[in-house]
Amino acid sequence: MHRVLLIVIQFAVVLFAISIHEAAHAWMADRCGDATARFMGRVSLNPMAHIDPVGTILFPLVLALMGAPVFGWAKPVIVNPRNFRDPRRCHMLVAASGPGANILAALTTAGVFQVFKQFNLVSLYQGGTNIQPLSMLLIYLVLINLYLAVFNLIPIPPLDGSGILKGVLKGEARNAYLSMEKYGFIILLALIFFGGLDIIARPIFRLVIWLLG
Repeated sequence: MHRVLLIVIQFAVVLFAISIHEAAHAWMADRCGDATARFMGRVSLNPMAHIDPVGTILFPLVLALMGAPVFGWAKPVIVNPRNFRDPRRCHMLVAASGPGANILAALTTAGVFQVFKQFNLVSLYQGGTNIQPLSMLLIYLVLINLYLAVFNLIPIPPLDGSGILKGVLKGEARNAYLSMEKYGFIILLALIFFGGLDIIARPIFRLVIWLLG
């Protein structure tokens, strides 16, 4: 029963984390002058507006069943750069807004956890099958939101970090980076295959313990 509850909580948190991530992209694009995503209903925390059958449902559930760090992806937010008031700056802001929303959610949840801890409502160190559902929910809200943010900030296309980096680079450096975009998905798969996700996860686990401990 504990295992089932853990999977349900992780899956629910992934849905929430992905929803605020994509809604933030859509909201920022709208603020920058492109209402495409808003007209498509993507400025919403309703997971149904963002679900990708594989990335939002199947992949996170497989990871949860394997006991691996749980994350996923949603349908990409469609933007029309021609509507942006300042295309270079707006591309960066739209790319950064998704991870930024996840970091804000993680820090807010960590603050709530600390308040609840003062009243002995939650604990980080119960362990085993005795950990409270509320503690699990808050811990995974911090953990998965941070994991999703850090992963997406990796500057490999099509991740958000690549959109930020493209806005920073200029001249030949930018052209060289753009020429590598077509290999981005291959590089990303290699990163995952050779254990890159575990390398990312370890410092995040330590950060979560520091925030909640």
